Amino acid sequence: MKNPVLQIKNLSVTFPSESGTVNAVRNVSLDIYPGEVLGVVGESGSGKSVLSLSTIGLLPNAARVSGEIFLDGKNLLALSDNEMSKHRGRDIAMVFQDPLSALNPVQTIGHQIAEALLIHQDISYDDAFHRAGELLDEMRIPRPFERVKSYPHEFSGGMRQRVMIALAIANAPKIILADEPSTALDVTVQAQVLELLKKASQLTGAAVVLVTHDMGVVAGLADRIAIMYAGKIVEEGPIEKIFEKPAMPYTIGLLRSIPRVDENEKHRLVSIAGSPPSPVNLPPGCAFAPRCPAYKEICDSKVPDLEAFGAGRSVACLRKDEIAGLVSTGGLYSTEETKGISKSTSDVKLLEVTELSKSFPLLKGSVFRRKIGSVYAVDKISFTLEQGKCLAIVGESGCGKTTTLLEVMNLVAPENGKIVIFGKDVAGISKSERLAIRKDLQIVFQDPFASLDPRLPIGEAIMEPMEVFSVPKSEQQSRMQELLALVGLNPAHANRFPSEFSGGQRQRIAIARALALNPKILILDEPVSALDVSVRAGVLNLLAELQEKLGISYLFVSHDLAVVQHVADYVAVMYLGSIVESGEVSKVFSTPRHPYTKALLSAVPIPDPKVEKSRERIILEGELPSPINPPSGCRFHNRCFITKARGEADQAKCASERPALRLVEGSQVSCHFPLLK
Repeated sequence: MKNPVLQIKNLSVTFPSESGTVNAVRNVSLDIYPGEVLGVVGESGSGKSVLSLSTIGLLPNAARVSGEIFLDGKNLLALSDNEMSKHRGRDIAMVFQDPLSALNPVQTIGHQIAEALLIHQDISYDDAFHRAGELLDEMRIPRPFERVKSYPHEFSGGMRQRVMIALAIANAPKIILADEPSTALDVTVQAQVLELLKKASQLTGAAVVLVTHDMGVVAGLADRIAIMYAGKIVEEGPIEKIFEKPAMPYTIGLLRSIPRVDENEKHRLVSIAGSPPSPVNLPPGCAFAPRCPAYKEICDSKVPDLEAFGAGRSVACLRKDEIAGLVSTGGLYSTEETKGISKSTSDVKLLEVTELSKSFPLLKGSVFRRKIGSVYAVDKISFTLEQGKCLAIVGESGCGKTTTLLEVMNLVAPENGKIVIFGKDVAGISKSERLAIRKDLQIVFQDPFASLDPRLPIGEAIMEPMEVFSVPKSEQQSRMQELLALVGLNPAHANRFPSEFSGGQRQRIAIARALALNPKILILDEPVSALDVSVRAGVLNLLAELQEKLGISYLFVSHDLAVVQHVADYVAVMYLGSIVESGEVSKVFSTPRHPYTKALLSAVPIPDPKVEKSRERIILEGELPSPINPPSGCRFHNRCFITKARGEADQAKCASERPALRLVEGSQVSCHFPLLK
């Protein structure tokens, strides 16, 4: 065993607040070894980011830190800020979650990388600037020696994250801290960034501490994993052993709450009951006890220490020796939640979209504005939605998913094409008919906090649509309480405000509000992307239950293909405003016919280390083209791995002729050379 490059011993971090002392990190000890990737996983508020910020010395002044952090035998917590700055960026580097806020907007990319080199190395500015170009080249940024002169806003999100990795490895550090480096990225860009993070570790020999909530990302990249809950590490060990036989009930719940893109059978996910405790008022004993399905009175007796549990593993659970038996006999999380999902067999068409197009003018000039071009957001797409079914629209950011939803919700004649809802063409309906349709067509947005009025108690927010549509006052109160119970919330909390609820609870409130008028179609725009994995499982189970009980149809937009596989019956894959493949989810996901669909699916992390580390990923080269000037012919041809492998004649065809959607073995595919069995 190598000597650890970093040792964290009995680290505790607290913050003062009006409510009391916030116990962000509690008595954490970790050894990190050269060249390894350690995944730190847990729900929001578990202390993951505070742990990484403590290591690099970037905590706010109000933080109170105790314990020790040794880097090559030197206690970093005993250093002044000036002394710590000699190590920060040289021995320890960090890749932040939001690269746009981490980069200086008024300095070029090359200057910022060169600055990091000049601080820690005896090197000229010209050499440092040239080295910046070399680092961008290693991070696969096109025309690197030109792009060093660009500013952060001129880069896409994925390219900015690559710049952050280039900055992190500039001085060949011993440790790279990556705090949610791929959370806000598309799945294809995420695959690129994670591949480059692995490459960065190999180039420098650095240990990587990967902070994330995505168990699939950890499964494919990490060697060891540390699970955090309420500021403590509750389970730690080799990634394969933890995933194969987790010993802590919290770890078991996390793993069983994740939808998998490689599963064919639809079933309920495990949802961990309740919410994480407040770090101000932690329960006595084990912090997970109030949510634990294996709870006994002994769990309240003391805070469990992290103790050895087999070779190379540690677990903080007073009943760890009994948990394995409960898991093997199905006694843990064995509830009705995990039963199969039944679906409606109706073929009644509630929504029909035909040749829908939407463009936005590109204007220039400050006084006399003139049109200089158009942004083609949606380009001649067609789909139908049947009663009791779920149609998912997937694709990278900027492909036109949300614009499509807004065109449907607008209920006016589209720019081009036709929208028929409940058998009525929206181009010819009257104002009263449009109002009647709005009652049966509701939307749930991505951010529930932004879509709820913070000044209204949740009960009034849910009753507001009923007030608009003149539902009798005598019925509003009972309907509101019925809806709260339906989405799994306590009707007695109707007088509370949105700020008093967790993210998952606020999303349930938004769903209850959308259901207030008994709609026939619910439009869901990334409804679970901002939620923790365990909370997400509860919302997905709720959507499946509502569909069973009420026969609602869902038009579901998401970039998470694992979630789509779990909830949707049909899927439409969009690329640069066009549908490139559509059909039944089971067919499209098991045997994708379009190269883009295959690349999307290969980029989705699978929460199984054995599967994930043996998979062949298709890493798409280049960035998504601009919708202002889309490529000629097939819009995917300049990134297509199939086209590049074919002869010149076929490449010329892809570059000049735009393929039409056609039926290929059960799926609609827009490709000259579809993938066949």
